[in-house]
Amino acid sequence: MKKLLVVDDEEAMRRLLRLNLGDNYEIVETGEPEHALAIALEQKPDTILLDLRMPKYSGYELCQTFTTFSGTQLIPVVVISGEAGSKTKDFCKGLGVAAYFEKPVDFDALNKRLEEILTTGRKERRSEIRVRLRVPLRLRGRADGKPFDVMTMTENVSLSGFLCACDISLATETVVEVFLVGSEDPVGTARIVRSEGPDTKFPRYGCRFVKKTGAWVLQ
Repeated sequence: MKKLLVVDDEEAMRRLLRLNLGDNYEIVETGEPEHALAIALEQKPDTILLDLRMPKYSGYELCQTFTTFSGTQLIPVVVISGEAGSKTKDFCKGLGVAAYFEKPVDFDALNKRLEEILTTGRKERRSEIRVRLRVPLRLRGRADGKPFDVMTMTENVSLSGFLCACDISLATETVVEVFLVGSEDPVGTARIVRSEGPDTKFPRYGCRFVKKTGAWVLQ
């Protein structure tokens, strides 16, 4: 059974998550965010469910710790928060969260997203070190038989790939041309090996280079 770590200072919310998720997942929880990192390192959860607004502790800082610390950066983080608004969601996306849900939680949607996250995983991140780096890129290719040419920004990069989000729907195995912004010559071609949030406005794509023909940001 997959394990979820719930970090929320409200006992009522933790109880609600246990009731709705406990049949399918092993639930580890804490209402003390200052202990959350130690618990994550000890329990090694498959996903972390994190509240943002907790007294005397910043959920944003904890989120950033989870997504950047070497011992937890491979664990997907799902934010469950009472904070609404596109700016908050975009900021969390920039921190590398796998999904964002507002309270009150749509548990059907949450269960579906958890299944997607835990089925897909982040296997391509385990093969090499990734660096959190925002690099503007241009992607060019074809989707549903139609050409596209879009701008995007990486969330992290590696020697052989990158993670980015853009406002078009692309299937896994789609091959795209990759350009550094300002250059007319492509870095190379990359294949989409993973997608997150296909039903959202800005799906996220894990891309791995098939061929390099120019200089990449990491050598």
